[in-house]
Amino acid sequence: MNIYQDLINYQPYNVQEESDRKTIINFLDRYDDAFYRDNQLAHMTASAWVVNKNRDKVLMAYHRIYDSWSWLGGHCDGEEDCLKVAMKEVKEEAGVSSVLLLSENIFSLEVLSVDSHIRRGEYVPTHLHLNVTYLLQADENEELFIKADENSGVAWFSLDEAVKSSSEKWFRDNIYSKLNEKLRKLYEDN
Repeated sequence: MNIYQDLINYQPYNVQEESDRKTIINFLDRYDDAFYRDNQLAHMTASAWVVNKNRDKVLMAYHRIYDSWSWLGGHCDGEEDCLKVAMKEVKEEAGVSSVLLLSENIFSLEVLSVDSHIRRGEYVPTHLHLNVTYLLQADENEELFIKADENSGVAWFSLDEAVKSSSEKWFRDNIYSKLNEKLRKLYEDN
């Protein structure tokens, strides 16, 4: 997969995605280390909106750093195949073994601010996550596992409860709500 070409071809859903798409493309044009967290200004990440077969539930983890229920995902750490990163993170963070790709296309784009924090005893300065989100499916009956160094819980939520469960206002109002809206539109039209 060529993430740069995928970004060029991506049709933004709203003003936020159009602005963030331009920002991510410009960053990739300027920084050779955009896929590495050594770039402390910003770096690429990949997330997944993981739904069940009926598309009425979302899989989320209680993230230790953000102290909130959140989607699954992580740093690219040199891997330029963002879809591969998203799928790997879902398996690692939730313990699910079978993850189905609902579309190879990017589902959503976000530039997200991350406040400074301590991770594994080291200071991490405030920076941006240049995030690509994919739509994935997992079996809601599969046993889930906690990745103790990153989260303290993994659970399925109804679409609306997934939004409400987050303690991060920006994510509730602008990201998770948008992802649910896009999901509903996608499957209403099909």
